[in-house]
Amino acid sequence: MIMGNDFNIEPMKYAKLLRARLGGAAAGGVDAGGSAADGAAAGRIPKRSEIAPEYKWKLEDMFMSDEHWERELAALLEGHKALADYRGRIAESAATLLECLTLRNDISSRCETLYAYAKMRRDEDNTNDKYQGFTDKALGLYTEVSTACSYMAPELLAAGRARIDALLGESAELAVYTHYMAELFRQQEHILSEAEEAILALAGEPLNAADDIFTMLTNADMKFPDIEDENGNIAELSEGRYIRYLENPDRGVRERAFLGLYATYTKYRNTIAASLSSSVKKDKFYSIVRKYGSSIEMSLDDDMVPVALYDRLVDTVDANLSLLRRYLRLRKRALGLPELAMYDLYAPMVASADREVTYEQAVRYVKEGLAPLGDRYLRDLDNAFAQGWIDVFENVNKTNGAYSWGTYRSHPYILMNYQNRVDDVLTLAHELGHSMHSFYTNGKQPYIYCGYKIFVAEVASTVNESLVLEHLIGGAADPAEKAYLLNRQLETIRGTLFRQTMFAAFERIIHKNALEGAALTADALSEAYKGLNDKFFADEVGVNPEIAMEWARIPHFYRAFYVYQYATGISAAMSIARRIKAEGAPAVESYMEFLASGDSDYPLELLKSTGVDFSTPAPVEGAMRAFEAALEELEKLIG
Repeated sequence: MIMGNDFNIEPMKYAKLLRARLGGAAAGGVDAGGSAADGAAAGRIPKRSEIAPEYKWKLEDMFMSDEHWERELAALLEGHKALADYRGRIAESAATLLECLTLRNDISSRCETLYAYAKMRRDEDNTNDKYQGFTDKALGLYTEVSTACSYMAPELLAAGRARIDALLGESAELAVYTHYMAELFRQQEHILSEAEEAILALAGEPLNAADDIFTMLTNADMKFPDIEDENGNIAELSEGRYIRYLENPDRGVRERAFLGLYATYTKYRNTIAASLSSSVKKDKFYSIVRKYGSSIEMSLDDDMVPVALYDRLVDTVDANLSLLRRYLRLRKRALGLPELAMYDLYAPMVASADREVTYEQAVRYVKEGLAPLGDRYLRDLDNAFAQGWIDVFENVNKTNGAYSWGTYRSHPYILMNYQNRVDDVLTLAHELGHSMHSFYTNGKQPYIYCGYKIFVAEVASTVNESLVLEHLIGGAADPAEKAYLLNRQLETIRGTLFRQTMFAAFERIIHKNALEGAALTADALSEAYKGLNDKFFADEVGVNPEIAMEWARIPHFYRAFYVYQYATGISAAMSIARRIKAEGAPAVESYMEFLASGDSDYPLELLKSTGVDFSTPAPVEGAMRAFEAALEELEKLIG
């Protein structure tokens, strides 16, 4: 939320959000057929120096050299001091206000570029101490600049809405800040005095300690038992390997991993319950201090999303649980089981048809799948592929997974670890969606609107993924490959729409209980969570009692009321993709306008321009109908 701090410089806010999809890189290196590395042996992860230049991003487009970066750092360390010249007089005239904001924007965007270059250089090789040092220096600069800007929001609020509106009316150059200032004053009633805000800022670290405690406990201190794999060998169980074990065709491996994981969490159930309870109480504290009626109201207010939308999402998914149960019946038949257990939900129900796909083939599939977005989009995609936006292949010590990043002063960048799989094709499409969103926004919007809220951040990426996946499904001549792709589509919707909404329902329950003064003990949390699993699965699955502890391993619960946006995001994206396929040019035009809108309006208003209206259940219902259609196709193929 803004809360008087929107004028501060925060690296993960003003830089494009680092959209990491960690854990996506396989360990086997790049297939020799993918032409990733000159002379790299098959099966061996190549060194950075062995990757051909055309498969590397061009960070030189940000800074020609490290020396250039260091000169810019030195200039900003000195130059940001000029921000202090406007303290106490920011609203004295339109000219002064414009000078101050222009200087702040210039310094902020340059800091953003410094940080992005340093961090992406480090991501190329995480053992390079030089770029770790660069990253630390850039973060230190952010802290200094943030402190230097801290007076701005309180001074503007103190000047009053009438005074600021008058100044905006005096200058055409200032008029662009109209929505920006309106948003600041919209939340004014929830902003405390400067002294009270300072106290809350100091309290931030201890009040957020629950998340740190949970992270350290589950990532460092907890030890999981070894299990026996499908070959009778002893295998190490960990959170990172857990889903891989649940995807194992051997049911015994799946069961042993499931029981071993939850037996470990059960040992720490009271400690983790205390941690989550503290996090929920922290949110309750902030909602009271900020003068909101509830934690959920406070969390949704930043995006100006009504609580009714959240409730409608949960209710609409509840009303369509018959589709989930139908899918589970198909899964049971496909696996040949008399009854499903909770550890059978990720097992492959269709034999893998994940054929080798070179990067060059992936580029072709992505362009073919995104052809409905029009010639301009395809031309800009060609530039992304040809002009050094993408770091394609894995190399030794490179950051794993995939993300889209970049800055207002640069074109977007994409980090990949391409492994010649169909999933990598879809990941490439996904990250290009983020990058094109940023590219079009940066091309049209001023710096202050170059970001976009989390509520819409996954829409463009999922539109791309949906279009490319539908293209692959439509072009699959082999029934086995088509079944594989349909199952992937269904699993994406199940995991994103059904599962994340179940998480959202759980959050609503526990925060409501805390607001009413109920104790969030391990028993209370487990009872609430088990009840939701019974509701979603009991008709078709033997709901193992151990699943009642799953709440204890979900880190998103420490960022309250965040996960529902995964469900709304996929619903919006699927609606837009359907409209583009059905209506053609008019739908593409409105979607391209959305991509260029950035943060210039509230998320729900921006989505309305694409035909997505969350004041009704229609977007979520539409996603359910798409799920049903894919399910019908897969039922015919499986029998």
